Amino acid sequence: MAAALRRALDGAGLAVTFLTILPLPVRAGHDGAGSAPAWYGLVGAGIGALAGSVFAASQPLLGPSVAAVLAVLALVLVTGGLHQDGLADCADALGVRDDRERRLRVMRDPAIGSFGTLALVLWALLMVSGLAQRSPSGAVAALVTAAAIGRFAALLHARWAAPARSDGLGRSFLPSLVAVGVTGATAFLVAALLDVTAAVSALLVGLLVAAAVSAWSRRTLGGRTGDTLGATVVLTEVLVVLLLAALARSSP
Repeated sequence: MAAALRRALDGAGLAVTFLTILPLPVRAGHDGAGSAPAWYGLVGAGIGALAGSVFAASQPLLGPSVAAVLAVLALVLVTGGLHQDGLADCADALGVRDDRERRLRVMRDPAIGSFGTLALVLWALLMVSGLAQRSPSGAVAALVTAAAIGRFAALLHARWAAPARSDGLGRSFLPSLVAVGVTGATAFLVAALLDVTAAVSALLVGLLVAAAVSAWSRRTLGGRTGDTLGATVVLTEVLVVLLLAALARSSP
């Protein structure tokens, strides 16, 4: 029991250090790598809660638009831009025609091209627009739900697409079915505590994004990479935020 608890705690620490910039200490010789993905839903919810708290704290003083910008900025900063980088690299790959190897080389280039820049700008604008029309409590709920479901969608993508390369994160990262199930259940339950309808809608969005990115990755890249995993997270986040904003506007 003690060993299992240590592994679980190691996994939690690894999940936090991988998904955020928070420097949590991880034991030397830890063996929690296999359990880390099971914590992604909970860590994602925490990331969303942090960004949501920024919105809630700043909205009364600065208004919804500035608060939304600050919340998105917090979302990017706490993750170190890890997932946004994946979105930009995948967008740059879209500009490469009929050459799989060249696409993969472009995605490894640290420089961001015009497609990548455009994708990041559009992502940020849509996130800000979707959040700016929400109340503080609504924005918090949307960010928690989007961030939690986004990490679950990435795990689904990891299971649904084989690695495109023989090295890199896409090759080494393969969550167990148990971890995927735990993350999905955790993400859904956290979201359902805030709004059951929103949780169901967000879960469907996560499934669709994971399926779409997996199909695109297999067809154009030969499989998944670390960048496609990151892109899955941020695409899910923005679509969930927009969907929940639409649901809020349509409700009486």
